[in-house]
Order: sequence, then structure tokens, then C-alpha cells
Amino acid sequence: MSTLTEEMDTVLVVDDEPTIREVVVRYLEREGYRALEAGDGAEAEEMLRTDSPSLVILDLMLPGTDGLDLCRRIRARSSLPVIMLTARGEEADRIVGLELGADDYVTKPFSPRELVARVRTVLRRTAQPADPRERIQHGDLVVDSSTREVYKGGALVKLTAKEFDLLWFLAAHPRHVFSREHLMSRVWGYEAAFDTGTVTVHIRRLRAKIENDPAHPRHVHTVWGIGYRFSP
Repeated sequence: MSTLTEEMDTVLVVDDEPTIREVVVRYLEREGYRALEAGDGAEAEEMLRTDSPSLVILDLMLPGTDGLDLCRRIRARSSLPVIMLTARGEEADRIVGLELGADDYVTKPFSPRELVARVRTVLRRTAQPADPRERIQHGDLVVDSSTREVYKGGALVKLTAKEFDLLWFLAAHPRHVFSREHLMSRVWGYEAAFDTGTVTVHIRRLRAKIENDPAHPRHVHTVWGIGYRFSP
């Protein structure tokens, strides 16, 4: 059993299958997390209001309020990390979930150990200490790691936790070209075998938020056949 951290992170597990919830909760608690359970969207929303979890593990297929709708509601009011659970045939839903701001996804059937490793990675990167520089500015774009805020033209830009991590990494290494596999390793903390389409979706969302013309980006450029580069 892992040593408990001084401040125990709380993970909300939202799935309508009791067996899955039971297994995931057991593995989370074994690793030192406090785990909560919800069997549907309504119960999950109540716990989000009353328990302030650190991360949500969210099944897309839920009775009543489905997972995509719940993810949309979460993202509308916070940058709370979300890891989606999806079935193998739900590629379109995975893409929509990532577009809505989910930080990661795991495909069913999954290894509970792998899921807990994803939880650990997402929480670690969300809480990582600020870069010694704390603040990067390129033109009218300001990225502040101490507050995890981004401003464009003086206006606050609302980013998810993973969007911020990706932007900070790219902006901190201007003109360097990074492959999708490298970004998965450095920003998400996973090996290159993981689906790098996640990077593509996050790049597209990031451009929509920080570029004046996302179709002709000023900062986040695609280097065809290789990956992405940040231009100051």
C-alpha cells in the first residue's frame, strides 16, 4: 500500500455498473486516495457540489444525464480533471469528450492498475510546482504558471488543466518541434504507444482559444509529418 499524502486527493468514480465502481474504488483506496461513488449523473452532480473531488473518473454511458453531458457541465464551471471510461466502439464519443475538455480516457475493459496510474499522472501534473520563470510572454499572449492563468490581449483565456500544461510546455520551448509521441510522454506522462490523437484534439482546442485565426495560427504551428512547434 502506498504512503498517504498529507492532503488526501478525492476521486469521484461515476459508473452505473456497481462491480466496476467497487473494483476501481478498492484500487484507488489501496493507493492512498479517498474514493467516492456515483451510479448516475444526478448523484454525481450532487457529490460534485458537496464533496469537491480532486478528479472525476466518468463513464460515458450513464442512465439519465449521460457522461458527455456531465463532462460538459463540469467543464462549464471548472477545470476539474476528468478521465473518461469508454467502450471500444465509442471512438466518436471519445473525440467529443476530449473536445469538451476531458483530460484523458481509458477504454473498457481496462486494467485497474493502469487507470490508477492515469489518475496519479493527471493529478501530479495538475499540481506540479511552477516553472522557476513562472511567467512566459510572447506578444499579447501571457502564460503564468504560478496562477495557471493565460491572458490574450489582457483578457483571461479559460483553459482546462491539460490545455494549460500543453501550452506551457510548448511556450517554454519556442521554435522546438515536438512529435505527438514526445508530447504524450512529456505532457501526459504516457508512452508513445498511447493514442496520440489525444494530442491532436488538444492542439485544436488550444488554437481555438488562443489564436486570432485558428485556421492560420500565429503561435501553434503544425510541422507536417513531424509534430508541432510554438512560434513566439
